[in-house]
Amino acid sequence: MGPQMLGKMFKSLFGSSGEGKKAASKIPPVDYDGYRIVAEPQPTNGQWQVSGRIEKDFGETVKSHSFIRADTLPDEQGAANEMIRKAKMMIDQQGDSIFD
Repeated sequence: MGPQMLGKMFKSLFGSSGEGKKAASKIPPVDYDGYRIVAEPQPTNGQWQVSGRIEKDFGETVKSHSFIRADTLPDEQGAANEMIRKAKMMIDQQGDSIFD
């Protein structure tokens, strides 16, 4: 087996970093109280892990806070919904201090 064949095999097994971003982008961002919530559920052991980021524009600068929770759910949309719920709660409790 040549190096190109081996590379294709690994790519098919693990995907490329670009493919992961495409999968995450099918869930549209949610605007909430001046913040942008981006749900990015991650496949984990046949489940979907609650994961994503909170962003806010400060002039021309975008600040971002990413998080991954231990929570897993059986479907991607359920994990996205839970991430959005948790992000809204963080925003309500911490406001801009999320970015400190």
